[in-house]
Amino acid sequence: MATITKTDSGSWKALIRRKGWPTVIKTFRIRRDAEDWARTTEDEIIRGIYVPRNDSEKLSVAAALDRYQKEISPTKKASTFDREKSRIRIVRDALGKYSLASLTSDTIAKHRDKLLADGKSNNTVRRELALLSHLYTTAIREWGMGIVVNPVTNVRKPTPGKARDRRLDVEEEARLLAACDEHSNPFLGWMVRLALYTAMRHGEIASLTASQVNLSKRTLFLSDTKNNEVRTVPLSDKAYATIKEVLDFPIRPDDTDLLFYGNPGRDGKRRPYQSGRVWDLALERASITNLRFHDLRHEATSRFVEAGLSDQQVSSITGHRSMQMLKRYTHLRNEDLVSMIKDV
Repeated sequence: MATITKTDSGSWKALIRRKGWPTVIKTFRIRRDAEDWARTTEDEIIRGIYVPRNDSEKLSVAAALDRYQKEISPTKKASTFDREKSRIRIVRDALGKYSLASLTSDTIAKHRDKLLADGKSNNTVRRELALLSHLYTTAIREWGMGIVVNPVTNVRKPTPGKARDRRLDVEEEARLLAACDEHSNPFLGWMVRLALYTAMRHGEIASLTASQVNLSKRTLFLSDTKNNEVRTVPLSDKAYATIKEVLDFPIRPDDTDLLFYGNPGRDGKRRPYQSGRVWDLALERASITNLRFHDLRHEATSRFVEAGLSDQQVSSITGHRSMQMLKRYTHLRNEDLVSMIKDV
């Protein structure tokens, strides 16, 4: 049975002791709330479904996000970790004052609607909701926060946005490469060319090491990819020539195996070359708008399709995990069919 007592401060304390269960205590402003809580909690204990919620009621979303960023985010890939910092900041600013237990699906849905009204893209909002959902999943499964339901699972996600289909025409490519080559450091030009000739992701290119290159077989071996699947990228004549130039770079330091490296950090270690700023400057010099580095991967994949490679062959080069992910490129083949059926 529960014991309801009045404290010296005038509040009401409900205490439940039951054999086989830890003592449960909670304080309320009025006696009726204490009695209602005690009745519900005792019923849950009897039915074997009671979950202690004290920790989740005390821990704020902001504090939980701080713990998540400290313990969970570092286990993810560096590129994901960097992007996640801004998402964590946005969620913390908007919802951080709530406790994990008090944040409801209704509140999260209002946050979603505000983000969309502020002009956030559907995909951006989906990623922020996914972050919040994983925070709750971690709190439930690993931190023992005593939360019964993940409130994000009941919130409707915005429909995925339309996939980008930005292509690079011949003149733009020439201007882009010329602008990259104007930079004193040749790394950006080489990275752009590899993206166009191999369909590799920016992170895969930036982290390339000399040990991953096999000139005799004309391949690059990738062990650290976005989907954690190893793959071997074949080198076309242009890609092979580019890699040769990179390897022959005369002032390569001896303290790194990276092909594209930055200056040593405070710890003395060299990390991948940061191309973001010089990429933006190259676009300005080339008078090119609405082009992202990742669009070069799309361009390369499109060219593989246009060259007549099968979906399976393209997938083995690009690392797309399913044929469904390559579906956006099939319209290219359909256009090629026009000349084949014009006399039918």
